[in-house]
Amino acid sequence: MEIIGLNQVNRLILDKQHLTEESKIDNIIQITEDICGLHSTELKTSYLSLFARTSNFKKTNLEKELYINKTLARVRGMRRTLFIETIDLIPIVYAATFNLIERSFEKYMAFHKVSLKEYQELSQVIMKVILGKELSASEIREELNSESNIPAIIQVMCNRGLLIRGRPIKDWKDRRNKYARFKDYFPNLELNQLKEKKAIQFLVEKYVKAYGPVTELDMSWWTGLTKTQIKSALKCIESQLELVKISSIKKDYIMAKEDIIRIADNPISGESSLALLPGLDPYPMGYKDRERYISTKNYNKIFDRSGNITSTIFLDGVAVGVWDAEEKPEPLVKFHLFNSIKSELLDELYSQARDIGQFLFDSNVNIRKCEKMSPLTERTAGGFMSPLKNS
Repeated sequence: MEIIGLNQVNRLILDKQHLTEESKIDNIIQITEDICGLHSTELKTSYLSLFARTSNFKKTNLEKELYINKTLARVRGMRRTLFIETIDLIPIVYAATFNLIERSFEKYMAFHKVSLKEYQELSQVIMKVILGKELSASEIREELNSESNIPAIIQVMCNRGLLIRGRPIKDWKDRRNKYARFKDYFPNLELNQLKEKKAIQFLVEKYVKAYGPVTELDMSWWTGLTKTQIKSALKCIESQLELVKISSIKKDYIMAKEDIIRIADNPISGESSLALLPGLDPYPMGYKDRERYISTKNYNKIFDRSGNITSTIFLDGVAVGVWDAEEKPEPLVKFHLFNSIKSELLDELYSQARDIGQFLFDSNVNIRKCEKMSPLTERTAGGFMSPLKNS
């Protein structure tokens, strides 16, 4: 079994994730395809993930592809989580994860006090009301003049491919959005073109090539699928894969054979790679086995008790600190480093912090270094969204 150096692995994955200067591109559709989608529990995360992977990203770039060209869409997929996916990946993600998501349907409806009959009746009415339109949940409720839990019904309709999440109501940071009929957005996109087993195979293959080397636990966690389903998918593509070890880590990893060749043909360059990634960024959230990029002593500073990762500073593929931003009383970007870094890298960190502050607030920002931070595991739920609050 081949043993690959940790530094080689981290560099390979950074390149595949478009997180090195050499691998950054301005084709956001290609980036989204290459990393199997953008985490989008909050739409803001997707913008910041693209900002970290491009050289000249503007907010209008993503808005254009989501709402005008309609080459991307915000859908529920792996682990029942919202992702922005390309139109090529949407049918794969939909078919691979539909049963996973659908299993929680009745429980979800009961929790939100919506009967199955109520859902059936109101979903049909909503499809008529929204024909050729793009409406918010409150606008749909007004059209229906209903006291039912319309937002809950809408979410299920999105999960089932009846509706699509459209433009935010206010701006790119707004968690509320409008909705349209899926077929109005994508008249030629057939969601049921793949059987579940084949879709899972395609999804696992895509994931291994984007995130590998990975463990079977990584695959099961990232997809939300069972280990049995993962093993079945791997069996179908085993000729493309190789079992490897990473130096200093006592685990077996699965890797695409083409990536082994890629490592051999591309030695590590001497230039360091620094990246400020948003909370829930696809790169660090792509793995359940995380010792490759975070030490045990700092784990609770970047992950909370629910496994959510905060906005994090990565150096050569390893988490070295945390960053945060606030607009009031004045635009400010803060950061906390776990250990000291070289002066030229600190200069680069300040430069990137200024750039990300400008992107977030459309104004110049102050930068502040925080000497201490409280572990996220000692914070209340949602603390990962403001890791340096009161620091």
